[in-house]
Amino acid sequence: MTDLRNEQIQKEREEQRKRAEELTASLTLDEKIGMIHGAQLFQTKGVERLGIPPLKMSDGPMGVRQEFFPDSWKAVGLTDDYVTYLPCYSALAATWNRKLAREMGGVLGAEARGRGKDVILAPGINIKRSPLCGRNFEYFSEDPYLTGELAAPFVQGIQDWDVAACVKHFAVNNQETQRLWVEVKIDEKALREIYLPAFYNALKKGNAYTVMGAYNKLYKEHCCQSQFLLNQVLRKEWEYDGVVISDWGGVHDTELAAGSQLDIEMSVTYDFDQYFMAEPLKQAVLEGRVKEEAIDEKVVRILVLMMRLHMMDGRRKTGCYNTEEHRRTALHVARESVVLLKNQKNSLPLSKDHVKSVLVIGDNGNRIHSDGGGSGEIKALYEITPLMGIKKLLGGNVKVDYAQGYVTDASEKKEGHVSWQEASLENGGGLRQDSDRESGAGEAVRRNEELLAEALKKAVLYDQVIFVGGLNHSQDCEGNDRADMKLPYGQDELLSRLLDVRPDMVVVIMGGSPVEMGQWIKKADSLVWNWYSGMEGGTALAEVLYGEVNPSGKLPESFYKTHLDCSAHCVGEFGKEEEVWYKEGNLVGYRYLDACHVEPEFCFGHGLSYTSFSYHGGKIVEEGGETFFSCLVTNIGDREGGETVQVYLRPAGWRDEKIPGVFQELKGFEKVFLKPGETQMIYIKLEGDLKGAKVAAGASSRDIRILIDAGARHGE
Repeated sequence: MTDLRNEQIQKEREEQRKRAEELTASLTLDEKIGMIHGAQLFQTKGVERLGIPPLKMSDGPMGVRQEFFPDSWKAVGLTDDYVTYLPCYSALAATWNRKLAREMGGVLGAEARGRGKDVILAPGINIKRSPLCGRNFEYFSEDPYLTGELAAPFVQGIQDWDVAACVKHFAVNNQETQRLWVEVKIDEKALREIYLPAFYNALKKGNAYTVMGAYNKLYKEHCCQSQFLLNQVLRKEWEYDGVVISDWGGVHDTELAAGSQLDIEMSVTYDFDQYFMAEPLKQAVLEGRVKEEAIDEKVVRILVLMMRLHMMDGRRKTGCYNTEEHRRTALHVARESVVLLKNQKNSLPLSKDHVKSVLVIGDNGNRIHSDGGGSGEIKALYEITPLMGIKKLLGGNVKVDYAQGYVTDASEKKEGHVSWQEASLENGGGLRQDSDRESGAGEAVRRNEELLAEALKKAVLYDQVIFVGGLNHSQDCEGNDRADMKLPYGQDELLSRLLDVRPDMVVVIMGGSPVEMGQWIKKADSLVWNWYSGMEGGTALAEVLYGEVNPSGKLPESFYKTHLDCSAHCVGEFGKEEEVWYKEGNLVGYRYLDACHVEPEFCFGHGLSYTSFSYHGGKIVEEGGETFFSCLVTNIGDREGGETVQVYLRPAGWRDEKIPGVFQELKGFEKVFLKPGETQMIYIKLEGDLKGAKVAAGASSRDIRILIDAGARHGE
């Protein structure tokens, strides 16, 4: 059946290409050029006389972006572009749930189609090489396997709705500092083992119809016009036949772009006819510097894309947005994304019984995050904050009060706000924050002192105290890298002093990347990590805090004690403006920490539950020519809960040398939900070189429950 289906797909693609070639032959040079560059900020030109529509795009990390005027970064300002605000990709990755990835992708695809879009610029799957990258909240993980396993079903969910996913940013786009011009220096082995596999999975397994080039340079070439990335890797090696779109402003040379496998040039400026692949390209063709056949091939691929999306045959799905089903999906993802990092003395869940008063402290308890972050900003239909979520859950018989705790520099969006994107090509496309930028001076310092004193005074007066702090989109933001992992706005001192007077205080930290916790972590009995969790994030957080939902999130990245424990900083380079050396090679994230015996604050894959799970009966099984790891997982606690079994492969002959190789790599995972006392057999497929290797299975990269030889097949 699979072979027959593949034959049908291949035949359909051949027919589509033939029709696209015939249609291209009917186009004039001007019409073809109009199809391969932006004619508006998010739209190309169509060819009305032949029934070819324009291609309409939208940003979409966490929802379909608001409408802008065609030639201005000014918002249209109507009420019809409010949308479902989805959790960020870091939150989705923390669920370790492929099914939820497919469902969340389906919401984004349905809403993009409902808003009349053809291409949604998502998902972002760049590897989290450093915790300081400002766009980390838009990405999944430090691990290529986890990223690819979730990105592929996410892409499929989008494209179920006749909308093209645009996987970005291809490739090694791991810092915002000077992102337009910085050149990445990396060993090709590390490039292919760490930074390319998730793209391959999303494009080949997920069958993403489009991919976006990155801003930066690789091997002296800008990625959006790279012979190596686009021609050699993408087209020749991977045989990718989809459409390649530039990042907005990522093209720098007409002839290089025309000669590469880039298909569409987009930018942030309004001089659409002067884009490199617009009038300058036409002139290059007329002067004989570029062959028109190069343009023909780009147009053919665009027309095939339109056929795949049913843009011209009248059989296209209509989509929908702001539905109850979409909100339920957002809530479900938010629930499974919450990570319980620490729970000494079983401080959580909090009790609702006999509670008369609750104090929520911290700016993030009452902050809206949907409207920030750069191109990830969303015009959300609504957003439940933690404060609202807690009040909703506890009801009117409990007094829930709020203290801001600290003052921030997070700017408020105004109606008619002119986008930052208008100036996004200045200063090399991105900057690194000064380490003391958020600390403020003068009035801000005085105000912080007042808020701290108020919080300390109130903290002793309430039955329960919940701190909700962390980062916001002044730190987690496009065009911006952090200087370090320190909490902004004096929160370290505030947390430490609050825990002195209320050692039972629940600490909740929000953000898209880890923060330093050394000043207060030992004082805290309980710690919850909450990402930018979408429109129902506050609802989900409250449900976890009060035990209505058992947390099942696992960290998709290492939480370092300080950024200097990250290999991008202590071995390689980060944040340089001209060139950045990835000297750490493939020792990224937990690969480095495990191989070099560096202790993280919380390890990759870590996440606690209100129940407990046991693992037993681990073995290697051969079935149908494939190899699986299997084991039994039992819920030995008194609550229903979810557990993610993680399988790591430890290669043969690993040596603990001065310059070590990778000690272990994630090669499989499976999430199961079990009632108290329930046992389930899980099977996880193993791929790669298993000869002489060890299979390590457990609840995190450092909580290994079963360790067996990969060669110990069942029955041998």
